Amino acid sequence: MGRLTLTTERPRDGVICVALSGELDLSSAYSVDAALRRIEDTRPDTLIVDLRELVFMDSAGLSRLLAAHRRARRGGWRFGRTRGPDAVERMLRMTATDERFLTLSDPAAAAF
Repeated sequence: MGRLTLTTERPRDGVICVALSGELDLSSAYSVDAALRRIEDTRPDTLIVDLRELVFMDSAGLSRLLAAHRRARRGGWRFGRTRGPDAVERMLRMTATDERFLTLSDPAAAAF
């Protein structure tokens, strides 16, 4: 799969969901960061990154998610993620970052 694709949905007013599919690694991390920043400029109430279709994430990808989380805290909006596949969740647990994010099973059904 290798290549990363990014799709954006608005399941309801104020909520933007960014679904990532493929590999979030050094070759794609900064383009994802740029896309997240463009979305953040619209001032959503909640930004959710959907990790369910990722097959791999390295430290560069994790770094960009953490940066988006920090920007959300400073900017006053919510930042969450869905659970990813085992390999992604294992990395989050190993780096002790899994508890930093609001974690959802389904971004469209999230109740805020």
